[in-house]
This record gives sequence, structure tokens and C-alpha cells, in this order.
Amino acid sequence: MLDEMRIRDLGVIDDAVVELAPGFTAVTGETGAGKTMVVTSLGLLLGGRADPGLVRHGAGRAVVEGRLELPADSPVAARAVEAGAELDDGALLVSRTVSAEGRSRAYVGGRAVPVGLLTELGEDLIAVHGQTDQQRLLRPARQRGALDRYAGESVAEPLARYRETYRALREVSATLEELTTRARERAQEADLLRFGLDEIAAAEPVAGEDVELAAEAERLGHADALSSAATLAHAALAGDPADPEALDAGTLLAQSRRALDAVRHHDERLAALADRLNEVGYLLADVAGDLAGYADDLDADPVRLAAVEDRRAVLAQLLRKYGGEENTLAEVIAWAEAGSARLAELDGDDERIDQLGAQETELRAELAELAAEVSAARQAAAGRFAEAVSAELAELAMPHARVTFSITRVDDLAGIEVDGRSVAYGPHGVDEVEVLLAPHPGAQPRPIAKGASGGELSRVMLAVEVVFAGADPVPTYLFDEVDAGVGGKAAVEIGRRLAKLAETAQVVVVTHLPQVAAFADRHLVVEKTNDGTVTRSGVKVLNDEERVRELSRMLAGLEDSELGRAHAEELLAAARAPRHR
Repeated sequence: MLDEMRIRDLGVIDDAVVELAPGFTAVTGETGAGKTMVVTSLGLLLGGRADPGLVRHGAGRAVVEGRLELPADSPVAARAVEAGAELDDGALLVSRTVSAEGRSRAYVGGRAVPVGLLTELGEDLIAVHGQTDQQRLLRPARQRGALDRYAGESVAEPLARYRETYRALREVSATLEELTTRARERAQEADLLRFGLDEIAAAEPVAGEDVELAAEAERLGHADALSSAATLAHAALAGDPADPEALDAGTLLAQSRRALDAVRHHDERLAALADRLNEVGYLLADVAGDLAGYADDLDADPVRLAAVEDRRAVLAQLLRKYGGEENTLAEVIAWAEAGSARLAELDGDDERIDQLGAQETELRAELAELAAEVSAARQAAAGRFAEAVSAELAELAMPHARVTFSITRVDDLAGIEVDGRSVAYGPHGVDEVEVLLAPHPGAQPRPIAKGASGGELSRVMLAVEVVFAGADPVPTYLFDEVDAGVGGKAAVEIGRRLAKLAETAQVVVVTHLPQVAAFADRHLVVEKTNDGTVTRSGVKVLNDEERVRELSRMLAGLEDSELGRAHAEELLAAARAPRHR
């Protein structure tokens, strides 16, 4: 609820504090005293248009500050904190400045925010009703939501199931649309995968095969040079049969061993060297034998070399197409495995499309049944609502006014079939909901924004809010000119119904009728100083005696008139009697 509002340099207001309270607060004062500025100030706090003409003459800017008490679990508090605001002991401080040049700034919880955030928060905080205000309940979406809350479980339960089915249908339809619209792309992808997999399967690559073939190609390509080198090396180590006189490493090593063996028993150190020569002799013999075997095995095979090069060309093509960053056959094999899994998925899409199509048909049929159930519950609640609001209007000097609900559907060939018609649908069902008003017999029902005059509109909205009391979660209502054009008994009934609404919400009313003000739990009066401005002390909370004087002024134009005071006291006594007839 709105706990307090401070207004500075706005219109005739110099500096004033409006102290509000739970229940019903009435704001009164002489014509031109600045009562309307209370409504204007609240409009600014709710993100209303900033008019630089509202800035008091001589001031650089106008400032409106409000303190809102919010429950800890309030979605408004959560949204404000999300925007960076800080709560002050459970309260949210909101302010708006308007410069004389037309610049506007908004602050929530000490943080500068876009003005649009004030509008967003205000939607769930305060409902303003006045001849020039944009009414919350004038919007069809709000009217549908309010009707659903008024209907209670009869709509809430099927609507919850409808929304769950609607969500499931949206998901299935989105997946189905993606699969069907991408059919050509999927077919092209599948063809490319099949070509690649066939190409890899035909080659049958083995991880590391390319490395082994590269080594074999290198060896076969230089077979003559390798054979000549091995033969020469063998001759140098073991001797050349074609030249028995030539010295070789084996002969020289044997001579060295014999020379040392002859004297090794004279010195252990020399004996150790002789042993090492023996080891070299064994190693030399092994290497010589391996060289001979290598030379015998090595064969310059042009046919094998050609086969190796052909195989390498095939593998190189696979590496170029399907290799990864390291360009290995292991990556080619991994691509084939992933491609096989993806191809199986693509080949299964046709079957999946059929399954999703059947599922979509079932969900649409289920959604249509639930939509019809929601519509029937809304129709029943709308009848009760219309009767209740029409009865309220009869007591508010509109005895012949009749309120009805227009619940319609929009034809849509792509929609769902409800009651034999294909109609558009959304997350809230298939109904277009609007409140209609016929202000007098013979008048055609029209949307309430068009069917009521300025003075009637606030009374219609009051009647609607009273009927919706407890169903609409907005905690604060502000009515301006709700009593325009009425008086006498109708004014008393307006006051009585405002008091009834205040049992479930905070209600602030700017009024000029004492019959309305008498029902208030708190009475504020706006007073001008001699220089024509409203100062900080100019918006005051009246005690019982001051309240009698103010009501007397409103009744008779004279604060101290005995008859006026008596009438005021009688009015207060009647208002304080039990409020429910």
C-alpha cells in the first residue's frame, strides 16, 4: 500500500506531505486548492506523462516521492530488486522528477531506472480511476483476467490444464515445424553423409596406416641406394669375398684382441680392455650379419611401390575431406562413427514427423475441449458479474444502466475447432472478453470506455471494483471525481461502496461531497496559504473536531454554522453505523 507521498513544486503545491493509511482516505479542500495535484502526483509515480507545465512557476523542477509498504513475497518487490533497487525495512521508495525544460527522471529504491519500470510496477500496485486516466479495467486483457479471478476455481482449474496443454502443443508444433521446413536441408545433409561414409567404408582405413605406408614408400623408392650402402657397410665390417686382400674391421679387431690376449694376465686394467674388445667383436658380428640379411631382403619392387603410392593417395583424399586438426586417420574413423549416428537420426526423422503429427492432433483436440470448458465457466461467471455490477449501479444514481460481458471468438482456419468453428487460440483460451455498458433503456451495449460519460465512468469502475473486491490483487485504488454529477442518496451509496471496497484494499478518494468523505477512515484536507500555494503543513490529517468543521464547510459553505455542524455530525454517525445493509 501507499504509505506516504511528498510533493514539491508541482502546480500550486510548494511542499506538501500526504500521509495515507490503510482503509478509506478522503482528500477534500476548496476548489483550486490543489486536490487534483494529488492525483497528478500519483500518476507521475506510476510513470505518467511528464508535463513541464506542471512545474510550479519559478521552480527548476517538480519532485514527487512515494513510500510503498510491500509484503516480503511481493512480485513488485522482486521486480524492483531485480532492477537494482534496495528495500528500506520492507518499504520501497519511489520518486519522479520533472524539470521545467521537460526532462524527466525516475528512481526506485535509490536506483535510477527507466520511466517504463514505474509503469510496470504501477500495474500491480495502484489502480487510478478518473475522467482523464487510462483505466486498467478498460483494457480487454485486464477485463478477462479480472473475470477469471472473479470466477475462481471454476475457471482457474480448467485454465491451468489448458495452459499446460497449450505449452505442450507449442513445443510439439515448433519441433514439427522445424523438422518439416528443414526437410530439404536434412535430405541434403543425409546424402552428403552417405557419400562420405561409403567413401570411407570402401577404403577401410586403419589408424596409423598412413604413417606406415609413408615409411614403406620411402624405403622402396630408395631400394638401390639402400642395398648398395648395406653391402658396402657389410664388406667394411666382415670383408669382401671379391677382394680377399682388403682389410676389414673384423680382421683388424681380431688382431687387436690377439695382441691384448697375449699379455692380459700381466695387468687387470688391460684385461678389462681386452674383454671390451671381445664384446665389440660380438656386436660387430651381429651388425654384419644383419646388414647381410637386410641387403638380401631388400628388393626394388616397382609394383609394390606403385601399390603403396596408390593407397597413400586414397588415404590422403580421406584426410583432406574428413581429417581434423591433427590430420590423422583416427580422426577420419571418428568422423565416420559420428556421421553414422547422425545419419541414423536423420533417417529416423520421417518416422518422428509422423509421431509428432499424431501427437499434435491429439493435443489440439484436448486443447479444444479444455477451451470449451474454460469458455463455459467464463460465461457463467460473466452472468453473475453483470447482475452484481448492474445492481451496484442502480444504487449509484444509474438505475437503468445494464452491464454485460461480450465473450467472442475470432475465426482462424489455422486455429482449433471449438463448437464446430475453427477459432484463434492463445495462452488464455479462445475468448475475446470485453465489458459492455448500456447506460439507459434502448441504448445499445458498448464498451464501457465508450458507453459511459466522464462522470458515469468512475461510478461504473467503482461498481466493477466493488464486485471484484478480493479477486483483483491490486492493493491500492485512487478515485478522482467518482461522485461527479451526483448527490443526495446516490452520494451516500457511493461513500458506502467505497468503504466496502476499503475492507479489502487501500482506497484514496478525491471528493467534493461530504456524503462520501464522511465514510472515510482518514480525512485529509488541502489548504492554501494566503499567497496561493500549498505548503508542507497545507495537507493535514483532520481530527474529529476538525472533520466536523470540514464537513460543515462542504455542506453549508460555513465551517461554524450550527445547522451545518449538526448535519455533519449526523452524517458521520450514519457513516459509522454498520456499513452492510
